[in-house]
Amino acid sequence: MIPAELVAGIAGVLGLVIGSFLNVVAHRVPRGESVVSPPSACPRCGTPIRNRHNVPVLGWLVLRGRCYDCGLPISVRYPLVEAATGLVFALAGLRFADRPVLLAAYLSFAAIAMALALIDLDVRRLPNAIVLPAYPALAVLLALGADRHDLVRAGIGALVLFGFFFAVAIVAPGGLGFGDVKLAGVVGGMTAFLSWGAFLTGAFGGFLLGALAGVLLMAGRRAGRRTAVPFGPFMLLGAWASILGASGLGDVYLQRIGL
Repeated sequence: MIPAELVAGIAGVLGLVIGSFLNVVAHRVPRGESVVSPPSACPRCGTPIRNRHNVPVLGWLVLRGRCYDCGLPISVRYPLVEAATGLVFALAGLRFADRPVLLAAYLSFAAIAMALALIDLDVRRLPNAIVLPAYPALAVLLALGADRHDLVRAGIGALVLFGFFFAVAIVAPGGLGFGDVKLAGVVGGMTAFLSWGAFLTGAFGGFLLGALAGVLLMAGRRAGRRTAVPFGPFMLLGAWASILGASGLGDVYLQRIGL
């Protein structure tokens, strides 16, 4: 059996590489551009990035955050996304080291989550081009590494959270977008697959994190009561907090109420 630490290390390196690609996805998908061509280029001067400078995180550090050709600054967001993706992949590697098929499913979900969070922060939108294919792709991966009871629970979780978000969007128009509603089904399925406690923590963790962020933004006068704040990143952050360990909070609550 491969040590969990080694699995985490390999997953982390893979995450760094995937994170570099996700920067491209987050920039091009909202614009309807190909994520394959043309090759990555400096956002300022348009010069293609040399392969030796395209090493995740390290390339940015070697260039001291500036384009090799024009010398203009390159946003620190790029290495931060790469590092964050690598970290989440590594943690997922530890979590699912003994279940390789499920690891593949949750690494895929991590990449999808990162791309959607970035796009929602940038353009306040969760593209169907990413959300909708996530349903069959993740369902197939989960089905390859699970028993029937886990899959049934995942399906119920997806339907319940989708239905709840849909009801909120209808009752309180403007509070949630339908992109959030469609994403809710993915979040519900991926958390409920693990346990009902994980589902509960992931489902309502997003609301808690979103509310906390709103209070902090208003306290810092960065937003008002009517300021639109993208909710997708909080949904996904809550889901991943649950997947990586916070699900125990939901389990404790369910035990307290006798479920």
